[in-house]
Amino acid sequence: MSRGDGAARADARPEDQPHAGHRDRLRERFNAVGDAGVADYELLELILFRAIPRRDVKPLAKAMIARFGSFAETIAARPERLREIPGLGESAITDLKVVEAAARRLTRGIVKARPTLGSWTEVLDYCRAAMAFNEQEEFRILFLDKRNMLIGDEVQGRGTVDHTPVYPREVVRRALELGATALVLVHNHPSGDPTPSTADIRMTHEIIAIAKPMGIAIHDHLIVGRHGHSSLKALKFI
Repeated sequence: MSRGDGAARADARPEDQPHAGHRDRLRERFNAVGDAGVADYELLELILFRAIPRRDVKPLAKAMIARFGSFAETIAARPERLREIPGLGESAITDLKVVEAAARRLTRGIVKARPTLGSWTEVLDYCRAAMAFNEQEEFRILFLDKRNMLIGDEVQGRGTVDHTPVYPREVVRRALELGATALVLVHNHPSGDPTPSTADIRMTHEIIAIAKPMGIAIHDHLIVGRHGHSSLKALKFI
């Protein structure tokens, strides 16, 4: 039992207990209509039920949504930030991070099972799940074979809140090691605004210039953020 959870249980008074049947009704509603029938804080409640069994977690769930902004941002928050929430113990934090990992595994599995260019919506969903809510920039590469199937997915660099160092020759070297014939470049903007910068465009062109003579195509460079995504190809920068 974690210190945070134990303290919450020990301090609980009868008037703090959830009213009879609330948890069962929320579970029944979720089972009947799925996630479309529950608010962000209610979905968070459903996760917290198991880790915090003897306490009304609705106020806690609402406080977390108010702090981080949405269900997705709460799940993606770093453990050290989650620990700042009063009453949220280590077991609950672990459950939240398990949900985050499961979401990434699910979307990545869908991407791996289909040709990338034929399942672009799933690719975007995966990239957003993996990176959109990170607090530091990451540069990710999806490595594709000649059938545009995913053969590798690697984070090549992590940086600060507004910069990640990228080395074009290292990108191409890794593509050759994996036998990739095409790449999708992806990075996130922690600010939330996915608009490409001049540096983003310049770096993309440098990678294209080195990759093209090696027979490696750059299908796109995606930028993801909390408020959406940008495609350099769609914007006609490549």
